[in-house]
Amino acid sequence: MLKNRRQPLRFTMARKKKNIILEKILVTNYAAGGKSLAKIDGKVVFMEKTVPGDVVDVRLTKNKKDWAEGNVLQFHTYSNERVKPFCSHFGVCGGCQWQMLPYEKQLEYKQQQVDETLKRIGKINIPAVLPILGAADTKYYRNKIEYTFGNKKYLLPEELSDDSIRSEENVAGFHAKGFFDKVVDIKECFLQAEPTNAIRLAVKELGIKNNWPFYDIRRHEGFLRNMQVRLCTTGELMVNIIVAANDTKKIELLMSTIAKQFPEITTLLYTVNTKWNDSLTGLAPIVWYGKGYVIEQLENFQFKIGPTSFFQTNTKQGEQLYKVARDFAMLTGRETVYDLYCGTGSIGIFLSRQTKKIIGVEMVEAAVDDARENAALNQIEDATFFAGDVIQICDDGFFEKHGRPDVIITDPPRAGMHEKLVRKILDIAAPIVVYVSCNPATQARDLLLLSEKYTVSKIQPVDMFPHTHHIENVVQLKLK
Repeated sequence: MLKNRRQPLRFTMARKKKNIILEKILVTNYAAGGKSLAKIDGKVVFMEKTVPGDVVDVRLTKNKKDWAEGNVLQFHTYSNERVKPFCSHFGVCGGCQWQMLPYEKQLEYKQQQVDETLKRIGKINIPAVLPILGAADTKYYRNKIEYTFGNKKYLLPEELSDDSIRSEENVAGFHAKGFFDKVVDIKECFLQAEPTNAIRLAVKELGIKNNWPFYDIRRHEGFLRNMQVRLCTTGELMVNIIVAANDTKKIELLMSTIAKQFPEITTLLYTVNTKWNDSLTGLAPIVWYGKGYVIEQLENFQFKIGPTSFFQTNTKQGEQLYKVARDFAMLTGRETVYDLYCGTGSIGIFLSRQTKKIIGVEMVEAAVDDARENAALNQIEDATFFAGDVIQICDDGFFEKHGRPDVIITDPPRAGMHEKLVRKILDIAAPIVVYVSCNPATQARDLLLLSEKYTVSKIQPVDMFPHTHHIENVVQLKLK
């Protein structure tokens, strides 16, 4: 058994050994992805569920030349930074991984993550990172949440040895981390305000009472499958219940019962999904009552959100994020702004009243349809949206027709921008690029490529998801 602090750790010799345990190691910092780390004899050991200051025993699961990963076996002492998690499901459902950290510390580590990631991966000169914009609300901040109904309950370690507790049970909640077929039975979730928990529990109770089969993801059979709840700051509430069988009798009882029990629901829908995955792409949600969508608001802009629309899941922090993007764009009212990965047009529309023209480009055609509707809803005439690949759309003929951009806004998915798109941005050579990212690592990679012609002039992290390790970051780039 290896004991750091008492004798040197011979990692090189031990790599082929199994069941390597490191005793009483001090956790010293956080790394990207929410993992914490310890440094032993110049080697970095990554682990989860710990806080800097904890002293733990760790069993290694991976052991490479310069780094290792492991699972905590035992806590000897707890960090003074720890606080008591407010959720009874903490550490089980896989969400809100940082509840044991004070929110001020969460922000500190997220700020650190952005700074270190951009320097380590970007390898370019950057200005001082502006202080992270924290959330005023650290509970009930999500406007959208999705629950799963399943027939396999995730059992806690202490329940595994209890013969009276079985995993074959109808439950409603979230998928357990690392298990695609097991669901954590959630009693109360603090991510979204009521009546979200009450609706989920009512559907679960109705299903159990009527002996409806909950979905079996391995066998792809059952009735109750998922439920999406969208609660807007405007007070509008949309619920879409997804079932795995088009059973008219069951659907009518389900929908009429929930409609009667929760009159605050402004739009109630159901979707029949018989596919082997939970994606609603290609499916047609059916309106039981209401207008079939909800209206959300950012500043004085309104956005129509349907059951399959994409929208920032934290409305209040989304508004802060877009304010940063607007500020970084340095608008005077004379600019032609290209909004790449525009989605439903929210960033471009938010900037529109301080621009000459908005040109949005997005691969997903349904999102472009939403963007056009949202522009019309806000009476914005100088906003045009195109469906397709920006690399193919933005050619010389397109620029001749619509004008070359003065500002480019890009908000790609976690994978970042395709290298061809980065090259396209370099070819376009707009004076200002505002890069909004949900993944500082891929953002840093892209910034290194963009440094061929651009200088990073401002960096602003925004915390969209309190109690998680996720972070949004906005970077302003100026043409050299």
